[in-house]
Amino acid sequence: MSNVSQTTQQDFSSQEVLQALQEMRSKLEAVNKAKTEPIAIVGMACRFPGGANNPSTFWRLLHDGIDAITPVPPQRWDVDAYYDPDPEVPEKAYTKQGGFIDQVDQFDPLFFGISPREAISLDPQYRLLLEVTWEALENAGQTWTNLKNSKTSVFMGISTDDYAALGNPILVNNNRSLGVGRISHLLGLQGSNVQLDTACSSALVAIHLACQNLRSGESDLALVGGVNLILSPTSTIGRCQMRAVSPDGRCKTFDAAANGYGQAEGCGVVVLKRLSDAISDSDLVSALIRGSAINHDGPSSGITVPNGMAQKQVIQEALSNARLEPHQVSYLEAHGTGTALGDPIEIEALAAIYGKNRPVDQPLVVGSVKTNIGHLEAAAGVSALIKVILALQHQEIPPHLHLKQPNPLVDWERLPIKIPTSLMPWTGDAKPRIAGISSFSISGTNAHLLVEETPSQVKSQKVKGQSEDDLERPLQILTLSAKTEKALKELVSRYQSHFKTYPELSLTDVCYTANTGRAQFNHRLAVIASEPQELTKKLRRYTAGEEVVGVFSGKLPNSGSATKIAFLFTGQGSQYLNMGRQLYETQPTFRQTLDTCDQILRPYLEHPLLEVLYPQDTQNSSSSLLDQTAYTQPALFALEYALLKLWESWGIKPNVVMGHSVGEYVAATVAGIFSLEDGLRLIAARGKLMQQLPSGGEMVSLLASESQVAKAIAEYHSQVAIAAVNGPESVVISGESEAIAKICRKLEAMEIKIKPLQVSHAFHSPLMTPMLAEFETVANQITYYQPRIPVISNVTAITADHSIATGKYWVDHVRQPVKFAQSMDTLHQLGCEIFLEIGPKPVLLGMGRESLMGTKGKKLWLPSLRPGKQDWVQMLQSLGQLYVQGAKVDWSGFDQDYAHQKVVLPTYPWQRRRCWITDLQNNKQEVSQISSIKPIKTITNKTSKQQKIKLLDLDLMSVPQASLVTQIPKRQLVPLKTKSIQPEPVKVTPKSSTTRNGEPMKEIQSTSELVNSKVDIFQLKEALKQQLADALYVEISEIEEDQKFIDLGLDSVVGVEWITTINRHYGLEIKATKLYDYPTLVELTQYIAQTLSSNGKNNFVENKEWNQSRNQANLQNHSLRKSTSLAVSLSALKETLKQQLADALYVEIGEIEEDQKFIDLGLDSVVGVEWITTINKTYKLEIKATKLYDYPTLLDLAEYIAQEISHTSSKFLQKESPEVDNSRGDFSENFKRQLRSILNKVANNELTIQVANQMIQELKQKSNN
Repeated sequence: MSNVSQTTQQDFSSQEVLQALQEMRSKLEAVNKAKTEPIAIVGMACRFPGGANNPSTFWRLLHDGIDAITPVPPQRWDVDAYYDPDPEVPEKAYTKQGGFIDQVDQFDPLFFGISPREAISLDPQYRLLLEVTWEALENAGQTWTNLKNSKTSVFMGISTDDYAALGNPILVNNNRSLGVGRISHLLGLQGSNVQLDTACSSALVAIHLACQNLRSGESDLALVGGVNLILSPTSTIGRCQMRAVSPDGRCKTFDAAANGYGQAEGCGVVVLKRLSDAISDSDLVSALIRGSAINHDGPSSGITVPNGMAQKQVIQEALSNARLEPHQVSYLEAHGTGTALGDPIEIEALAAIYGKNRPVDQPLVVGSVKTNIGHLEAAAGVSALIKVILALQHQEIPPHLHLKQPNPLVDWERLPIKIPTSLMPWTGDAKPRIAGISSFSISGTNAHLLVEETPSQVKSQKVKGQSEDDLERPLQILTLSAKTEKALKELVSRYQSHFKTYPELSLTDVCYTANTGRAQFNHRLAVIASEPQELTKKLRRYTAGEEVVGVFSGKLPNSGSATKIAFLFTGQGSQYLNMGRQLYETQPTFRQTLDTCDQILRPYLEHPLLEVLYPQDTQNSSSSLLDQTAYTQPALFALEYALLKLWESWGIKPNVVMGHSVGEYVAATVAGIFSLEDGLRLIAARGKLMQQLPSGGEMVSLLASESQVAKAIAEYHSQVAIAAVNGPESVVISGESEAIAKICRKLEAMEIKIKPLQVSHAFHSPLMTPMLAEFETVANQITYYQPRIPVISNVTAITADHSIATGKYWVDHVRQPVKFAQSMDTLHQLGCEIFLEIGPKPVLLGMGRESLMGTKGKKLWLPSLRPGKQDWVQMLQSLGQLYVQGAKVDWSGFDQDYAHQKVVLPTYPWQRRRCWITDLQNNKQEVSQISSIKPIKTITNKTSKQQKIKLLDLDLMSVPQASLVTQIPKRQLVPLKTKSIQPEPVKVTPKSSTTRNGEPMKEIQSTSELVNSKVDIFQLKEALKQQLADALYVEISEIEEDQKFIDLGLDSVVGVEWITTINRHYGLEIKATKLYDYPTLVELTQYIAQTLSSNGKNNFVENKEWNQSRNQANLQNHSLRKSTSLAVSLSALKETLKQQLADALYVEIGEIEEDQKFIDLGLDSVVGVEWITTINKTYKLEIKATKLYDYPTLLDLAEYIAQEISHTSSKFLQKESPEVDNSRGDFSENFKRQLRSILNKVANNELTIQVANQMIQELKQKSNN
């Protein structure tokens, strides 16, 4: 027995081992497969020379063999000043040519939430990366909302920093890692973020690393590319000194005349995914990366000399990683810089690897994009990749330019290589087209990539709907949006052109891609059409400003708060045959829901629901069954529930629900009070029991108030009741026919209009009493739950409480009147602004409008279905209006039941402006010698002859010893006036009851209260808006009052500066953190106005008193600074500043060098603001923190501060008037007193500016005498 047991145990163990081995083998295969899984290229974008601003225009350039090399744009630098054809001349460039892109000085900063002020300091390379990355994501049909917090990685190649050479480096944000990091920060990406520099191979190395990152599972999506801009002659001069650049600026790759590369600039970005993910996500796959490899030249004959052996090795390794044989590769995109040394080495290496086992009649075709656009250096690899992708897509190989006489150092006859000097077809011979791409760096880092065309089975893949039937929606809806109205119009124009260029595009695919693959912004447009021609016609008419049916547009407020939506469920009387039939036949979600309801109702109905709704023979059938309440009630319930599920599948969900009589049962089901099964059971029982009641009752609609009707029916209360209050003057009564007739005669005598209703029974009347007991039995068998969302009760007209989840409530509901009008008022009080009727006919919308007539706020009334209008027309019209009003539509859900695929569409139209560092420096610094007291300046208003006052800072009325660096005068804040203008009330509700510091949030007063406190809030708001515009370097019209400061690009440094200015002008002590507590201009304005009012700062409200106190304070400050400055020397000042800085940075004073940049010392914006505050307190100054950027070393800053202090010194006035008696001082007390008096009188409108100028000149002349 023991032997048998032992054998069995051994056998069992062997089986376990075998199973374990199989599992291990499977896991190993999965790991190996993951390591070699192809990487799908699902999106791309570019900005290349020759106006190739997108892949489409880039292909035309390549296809037509265009040479994009041009002279250096005159805006870049004075070419002649830096040019000399002799390479031996130092500090000169021997070329005037290159590959350049347009608008490198232009950027759309506000789109990215960057202020123009900050954008000026941002290296244009990083700005370009932001734009092109966004375009690549749009090309891929990816939205930033879908990528937020995702494992999306960024790998970007950058190798130059020309922008910093244009001016003061401290003003330029040229930290490369921060430049690339902005992409992840902006999009909220949480994968790897890598900026790399391997010089010429940077972009291809980045792609290699991104593929590894994806295959290892570290990321699920990768944004990869490179950028290079030539902004300064310095880099060109350096390359000329190395003899690397071609004199004519062209890459004559593989030609005997090759004499260096043509320097070029541009940017390219591709979007990468694992192929399996791309297929499951239904992405548009442009090509596949099969494999890649990188290495280094190692011990070549020089650091910049290529190593042929290393090139062979990297190619062979890439082939091994891709599991490919050399002969399978039919095209090779060469590095091909066009150098006499590099070209022969590269060709020999290619031939050595790719010539193996290659058929004689199938030579390797070799070309280089550098012959078209030049060498983009860090972006060269991605430009080569995009060229190959386009060639694969079009199955054509573009011509290789500038090849007149092949390089004699290459034995072309021996090598199986062909250079295409004209466009040639790329034949596949039933095999996949595969290309190799090489990038070799001047520093020795080599990269090789293998790219395959998209497999036909992937290319032809069209996403099938969830339905088994191949259904088509008869109508489509296209949505477009932008951040500005102008951008939206430009986007519309781009779509018009796109349809003209690609008329074969499917409207379904276009709408699907646009709706799901673009971010949604505040300026919105929705267009309904059945075919492309109709769509383009509607877009054209919209552009012309016409009102077009099926076209909806709108602008959302910047507050970001969602508009509340109320769903209104229709009651009896709205039914009709074939209601919703078009949806049933073409919309799977709707049909499946209705089918489910039909199955649930089978035990309760004699005739199937669907046969009642959609009879086979419509012409010969009557609506008698549908009009019988036993069928009417469950039919309406089922239809409305199916509509509800359809709206929900599109992402449209209610904030609150309300039904009218029967409709409340659907509302309760939606709110989760009872299940669908229980809801249908309950409504079926209700209808059946009511149907069994004897007929004879009536219902009449009356145009009278509820009080009038109640009085009229009082004596018939046991026979007649109010069934519904539908409006202020719309009441329905229900009851016995004879009593109803008597009441109507009485009311008609009072000239009250009556309208009998076509009903089978007197609902909500005493005649319903006999069915209540049996209905209560059914109602008590239902399982109830508390509502998940608010339900407005018909019975109470307010939000339902726990009692709605009881049988008793629904029994009472049968008899109680429907308080619709009062319920609508409750919805209004809850803040509902959009009312969507869920039912076959818009009955409740008209009554709802009437009930809320005269209430404040704009309301939107939308039906789901309407008799006489196609179901899809009405549904999409309402959906379009919901979209432009800000509803969050689930566009993927909208199309989930239909076949579709992504297509290439126009990208966002940037609203660029010039952002250039030299402009900042020219504007920021104006050196002037002030030799006398300047007269008071005047500003003439074009619309008025009256001259306005702009007082000079008294500091500028002194004579400097040396040149004075001043800022351009900013527009002054206008003092608050007492003028009371009755405004529109503005209600501001802070999002939190406490500030960021945990302090209680101050409750904002209404605008009318602030006006009563003599604060002109409108003038204050305009003043703040003007100063914010100045601080951010934007036009005042670009600042919207409800736009968040962070969206305008306001950062902490500028925010502190702005708050400091506000405090100084209005005598307040507001903390900068208030910008977070009150994050829009409207909110901040009201907070400041209230603070002024509550502090009793009337001297800041009255013009006269405000100006007088301001001038007196300035003069006192002026005198104080004079006395301080007399005791300050430059050396002592430097030591003091050095000690303060050392204390602020927690370093020893000996560690601070006078010429060392503050940024290199680790001074950040927060510490900088603190230090400047200390300096201002010490020396009674008002220096802004931004001066640390203008004067970036201790030496520079000390000299600037010394000048500021010296401005108030009496030495200047002595120099101005040397003949003045020194015993009288610089100016006599009498002179100062008279000058102060003149200025005060001007400020208080007691003197004209002309008279004041004349008096000052006379006063000055007397002092000189």
